[in-house]
Order: sequence, then C-alpha cells, then structure tokens
Amino acid sequence: MIPLLQPDPYILILTGAGFLIALVAWLPLALRRLPLSLPVVCIGLGAALFSLPGARLEPSPLAYPEITERFSEFVVIIALMGAGLKLDRVFGLHRWQVTWRLILVTLPLSIGAITLLAGTWLGFAWPLALLLGAALAPTDPVLAADVQVGPPRTGEEDEVRFGLTSEAGINDGAAFPFVHLAIALALAGTTGEPWALKWLSYNVLWEIGAGVAGGYLIGRAFGWLTFRIPAETKLAQTGDGLIALSATFVSYGLTEIIHSYGFLSVFVTALTFRAAHRGHDFHREMHDVTEQVERLAMMVLLLLFGGAVAKGLLAGLAWQDLAAALVILLVIRPVTGLIGLAGLRASWSEKLTIAFFGIRGVGSIYYLAYGLNHMEVAGPERLWAIAGLVILISILMHGLTVTPIMRLIDRKHGRDPDADAIPPPGLQGPGGG
Repeated sequence: MIPLLQPDPYILILTGAGFLIALVAWLPLALRRLPLSLPVVCIGLGAALFSLPGARLEPSPLAYPEITERFSEFVVIIALMGAGLKLDRVFGLHRWQVTWRLILVTLPLSIGAITLLAGTWLGFAWPLALLLGAALAPTDPVLAADVQVGPPRTGEEDEVRFGLTSEAGINDGAAFPFVHLAIALALAGTTGEPWALKWLSYNVLWEIGAGVAGGYLIGRAFGWLTFRIPAETKLAQTGDGLIALSATFVSYGLTEIIHSYGFLSVFVTALTFRAAHRGHDFHREMHDVTEQVERLAMMVLLLLFGGAVAKGLLAGLAWQDLAAALVILLVIRPVTGLIGLAGLRASWSEKLTIAFFGIRGVGSIYYLAYGLNHMEVAGPERLWAIAGLVILISILMHGLTVTPIMRLIDRKHGRDPDADAIPPPGLQGPGGG
C-alpha cells in the first residue's frame, strides 16, 4: 500500500517557486493582447491559494507590519531603478514638463483632496487622513509597467508612457514629506511639541536635497566605473546586468544612512547612470535584470495581497468606504491630473489617459505600513481595509482597461501595437531638442 503523501514544506516551497518563476516568464507574453494584466492574475491566484482548506497562513499587513513595510520597500526600489534606466528622454525642465506638472500640481492636489475626504466623509483624525492621502495619491512605479515606456532604446516612449513612467519614478519620493507630516502631527497631538520648523527644514529641505544629491553622486560614480574607467576592468566589460542591483542597494542604503529619501536617490541614480553613456547596449542588460527581479518580487507580494483579501482584509468596510475609494480613483485622480496637465501641448486623449492611469499599488502599501509603524494608532484595520480596497479596485479597473486603451493610443499615433518597437534615430525622446 502506497503511504499517504506528506511532502516536506521545503519541497512544496521549491515546487511553488518553480511554478511562480515560470509564470513570471510566460504570463506577460500570454497576456500581451488580452484585456488582462499580470497583477490581476497574481491577485486571483493568491486569493485561490489562500482559500484552500489547508492554507493556515494569514498574510495580513496587520499581522506582519514590519515585513509588509520592508518587502514593499524592496519591490519599490527595484522598480525605481528599472524606471530610471529605461527612460530615453534627456533630463531637462522643458523636456520633462509633463512630469513637473504631475509632481508639483497633481500630487499635492490629490493628497489634499484625499485628506479632506478622509477627514470629513470618512471621519478619520486629521493626521490619519493625511497619512491615507499621502499613501493613496502617488502613481505606483511597480504596477504601472503596462503604461510605462519600453526597455532602453526601443522607441516606446510617447508622451503618455513617458509621463506616467517619470511621474511614478519621482512621486514616491515626493510624497514622503507628507507621510512625515502626518507622523509629526500625530506626535504633536500627544506631546504638544512644535513640529513645523523641524518638518520643513529636515523632512523637506534636507531629506529631499540630500536624496537628490546623493543619488546623483552615486550615479556618476557607477557610470564612471561602468563606462568611463580607462581600463579593461570597466564594469560594462562583464556584460552582467546585476550591477544595476548593486547601484540600487548602494544608492538606497547610503542615502538612508544619512537620513534622506532613498526612493528619490535610487531614481536619480538610475537617471544619472543612464546618462553616463546613453546609447550603450549594457543599459538593456541592466534593465532586463531589474525587470525580472521586480516582476518576481511583485508576483510574490500580490499573491500575498490576494491571500490577505481572501482572509478578510476588506472585512468591515462600510458603503461610504466603497464610495470614497471610487471617488479617489474616478474623480480625484482624473480631475487633479487634468488640472496639472492644463496647457500642456498634448491631445485631449493623451491628457485623459495620463490622468486616468494613476495606478495605486505597492507604493501605497509601503507608505501606509511605514506611517503606521511610526505612529500610535488604535485599530488600524479600517485604514488597511480602505487602502486595500483602493488598490484592489485600481488593479482590476486599470488592469482590464490598459491593453485596449494603450493599443488605441498606439494606433492613433500610427504605430502597430503588435509590431516590434523600432529604436529611435536619437535618444532625445519626444519634445527633445
């Protein structure tokens, strides 16, 4: 008689990892022409797996707050390096005007509107309302891959894709001062200590300035070692794209050591690294490595998120919470996006697409986890439920519409969405000069 199979959990993990990696490699190709995205599939798989009778683990951010913060942080910084490396357009005030509009106008307006909604309609204390606003306003650099530019030097960089990629690269760091403001207000409410001067001088001026400067210096150093060092030992000779992960971790680690914004630093490092030798094929190698690591980590996180939803993350939501989530995604982001893009030389369809695809995801998970881990909050269940609902609706809504909308945009610009991208003759990008 054959004994009842009781496989070692380690063997089960290896088997599951093998299937997961196969899905990472195959699903993007399989979903290319379907109105479906990889994140939607991941959440569905996670919900199904954790609904099985033998699944006892509850992958809730409430049960594992520190792990939630650190894992989401890891996924975001990998995505930021990949986003910076694949941008062909040369950095500049005029060339990047769509980005500055989204960062300087749309982001603060979104944070303010969500804060007002959470503080009035949802009844949160103002520090918690601000934390929710800062967490749910930024466009996610991880889950927005389907509306971002293509790999380096592939020519897939229209105004829509460039705007959403560059916005996602910067606004995670740009939203951080508002998270710290929420923490400062919560602390001031219990201790009565003054907060304004410290927040402005330290959390805004120092942490942003040092993050940008640190990212630039580290990017220059890696660019010189990779492309410019006058020897056969230059890192580009290795052909090993893992150097991009090295740059990511060094940039994030060193700038966090001096208490500045590592998210900004990583993105600036990527941009500076790319500028060191803009046309070199090695950028494609580095981008491919970061994309594979990012996709694998993203799938794991979304499997866990799907499991958290299946295990009751959204339990206890009221109808006004659902209404607020829809207002955030269908009213606040599109309206503030169009306000920020007013006057931009782009077609109405392009502006509307950029305004609509403000995808919420892993960055929101990180910011909410970070804020709650640094604040004394009684009963954070509702905050996580609302954030989880917004993320879930965003992934489903944007994931089901991204393929047909982007294919329509491509056809409007005279491109065949089913054809391979043609590398541009130069690397200025649209609007360059």
